[in-house]
Amino acid sequence: MSRIGAIFATPQHKALIAYVTVGYPSIEATLQVVPALVEGGCDMIELGIPFSDPLSDGTTIQRASHGALQQGVTPKLCIEVAHKLHQMVDVPLIFMSYFNPLLRYGLEAFCAASSEGGIDGIIIPDLPPEEGVELERLTERYQLDLIYLITPTSTEERLRLVAARSRGFIYAVSLRGITGARETLPADLESFLARVRDITSQPLCVGFGIATPEQARRVVNMADGIIIGSRIMEIVENSPQPASSAQAFIEQIKNAISPH
Repeated sequence: MSRIGAIFATPQHKALIAYVTVGYPSIEATLQVVPALVEGGCDMIELGIPFSDPLSDGTTIQRASHGALQQGVTPKLCIEVAHKLHQMVDVPLIFMSYFNPLLRYGLEAFCAASSEGGIDGIIIPDLPPEEGVELERLTERYQLDLIYLITPTSTEERLRLVAARSRGFIYAVSLRGITGARETLPADLESFLARVRDITSQPLCVGFGIATPEQARRVVNMADGIIIGSRIMEIVENSPQPASSAQAFIEQIKNAISPH
């Protein structure tokens, strides 16, 4: 069992996963915020590799990616940061990247360096499983979990394919559209997740749009974990003390999703 898979081994435990864009607003901030998120109760950290054309991301993460790129953040630097964080926190670290930066780096070189740097898994929003065979082979070789995404518009055929091929967990996108904090989550979220549950017993984590303790509590009634990104990046961007503010927010979320 991988380190990611082990998070879901405890009955009734709901995984709390936080997303951070590496290098925004600075490398120093990332090295402070991530340990604070873990201290606040995060079970895993998703480290976003900035990319110039992040198709799945809303304005908050687009802005963070643009800012990090302007400061010279590259996949190589992200791997170096991950290695430092691996020595600072004892939770699984997951890279979130679009496919193009990995291709430019070299798929095997990226997998090898990521594994050596302490990364446990990879999420690539624009890589469908039909095109992921080569990367699946490489991630298995370097003991990385390749995590696929599903959306409310996924066909039953796609759901079954992802259920068979995703490792660590399945990333369920809660809504039709891009990332970003939302005031409300879709009314049909329960029926979507029930459809997935009928097909697979794989751990299911839900991301996109979750921004409040109330939303988090609703989602974990149906899923094994939640992923929060845009709201955390808003806090990091706007708070004079981003690490402590992010930790306080995560503590609220953790309290909301923990059994009482």
